[in-house]
Amino acid sequence: MSPSLIAAALWAIAATIVALLPMRMQFPPGILLLISAPFLIVWIGATHGWVWAALGLAAFLSMFRRPLWYLARKAVGRA
Repeated sequence: MSPSLIAAALWAIAATIVALLPMRMQFPPGILLLISAPFLIVWIGATHGWVWAALGLAAFLSMFRRPLWYLARKAVGRA
């Protein structure tokens, strides 16, 4: 298994652990996961190709749909 896929698996485990935390404790580690995800997806894409990067992006969007929705609404000015 390549280092990028190992990092992606560890990222997914970390995201699952953060989701189990109480809501007030999810914010700081969640922001770190949210910021690190694009770099990890690009790394996967550079190592394994665009199909695997697209799957990683789909997983990321699925896991972080609500925070991303909030950030998009805030950017538009409707939050």
